[in-house]
Amino acid sequence: MAILSIPEKGFQTNNPKEIRTFFEERGIFFDQWSCNVVFDDTATQEEILTAYEKDLKPFMENGGYQTADVISINKLTENYDAIRAKFLAEHTHSEDEIRFFVDGKGLFWFNLETESVFNLLCERGDLISVPAGTKHWFDAGPTNPFVKAIRIFIDMSGWVPNYTESKIETNFASITVTND
Repeated sequence: MAILSIPEKGFQTNNPKEIRTFFEERGIFFDQWSCNVVFDDTATQEEILTAYEKDLKPFMENGGYQTADVISINKLTENYDAIRAKFLAEHTHSEDEIRFFVDGKGLFWFNLETESVFNLLCERGDLISVPAGTKHWFDAGPTNPFVKAIRIFIDMSGWVPNYTESKIETNFASITVTND
């Protein structure tokens, strides 16, 4: 269940229709897919991609996306603090950043500069597409991270982050994901 929050306004909703409308008005795609396959930590990338092929294939064909992979972060992930630091810094990408959460959760933050910074807690079944050039950052939590998500690309080189160096994310550092 996704949760949209605007901390500076004290606003929060978990209503999928409200969330979809909010994001649509800002040119950001949000959807929720059926997500009834449960994987253990030994599941391979191929097993996860195959399990969701019926949804992925038409989505990718319609959007011109060429490749997909799986990112899996958990408490055993080596160098997690360094990985988290890279995700936490505000950045953009030269192509859309698309994530389908098959398990776990993570917090996407958005800085559109024309309004208050907002975030979306994504969980199992949530699909988000952050448009190319959109300022954002991501948090899987400071302890016990758990995210298993399918990443979809036109070209994986478009996923390279272009850091803004704004440091705006530090204003929201106290708001994190808990996976306990």
